[in-house]
Amino acid sequence: MATKSPKSTTPVSAPVAPLALLTEEEILKMGEADYMNEAQLAFFKVRLQQLEKDLLKNADETTEHLRETVLVPDPADRATIEEEHSLELRTRDRERKLLRKVQQSISAIDGGDYGWCEETGEPIGIPRLLARPTATLSLEAQQRRELKQKLYGD
Repeated sequence: MATKSPKSTTPVSAPVAPLALLTEEEILKMGEADYMNEAQLAFFKVRLQQLEKDLLKNADETTEHLRETVLVPDPADRATIEEEHSLELRTRDRERKLLRKVQQSISAIDGGDYGWCEETGEPIGIPRLLARPTATLSLEAQQRRELKQKLYGD
């Protein structure tokens, strides 16, 4: 942060120590007053960025693997290879959707909305975010949504 000295009009920068990342245990021990403070946001942002990096790496590996076309004369072997490719593509499709959620979560951190339920505005909760860092609904709101989908086929 830049502050101005009362005698001078030039900004004076205060020394800023690098923010040490917290562990899961430290975050879980924090009180409600500390919810989504700067340290917690930094923890989740690093976790989400690592997840994003891993998903992109997997996508690159899949692309390379699918390019390695092997011509096999045996129909059973060809069918096995095609099934493996199909399974890999389905997995990557799920990861693509997860990647979009991860990127939205990173944007929510940058926008100051991360950790708050989209539906109710209440805290999502640290344990839920540790389990599912891309969560956008509190546990109760998610349960209501799933019940509604089950009842009405939404």
